[in-house]
Amino acid sequence: MAEIAFETVLRMADDASVQHVGDGAVVLLARSGQLYTCNGTTEAFLDKVDGARSLDHIVDLLSEEFEVDKATLGDDMMALAAELVAEGILADPGA
Repeated sequence: MAEIAFETVLRMADDASVQHVGDGAVVLLARSGQLYTCNGTTEAFLDKVDGARSLDHIVDLLSEEFEVDKATLGDDMMALAAELVAEGILADPGA
């Protein structure tokens, strides 16, 4: 798995789709049929993953949206991005 940096451009995996439900979302991985539930923070993060924005740009947008300290949010979102890549929800940036 590739290392994720703030310059890394993130995109959804080809077989991952997000459905918004209530106060969160669910992600379906078509290849496995696996469903993941997401809280509001993860939902907001995934809404900004478009294959063009870097992690740093996404953190900027989220820090404005939630009025949170960018440094703290950046560390949390980097960990979240790495977890989502490991689960196959986000495409591996090195692939």
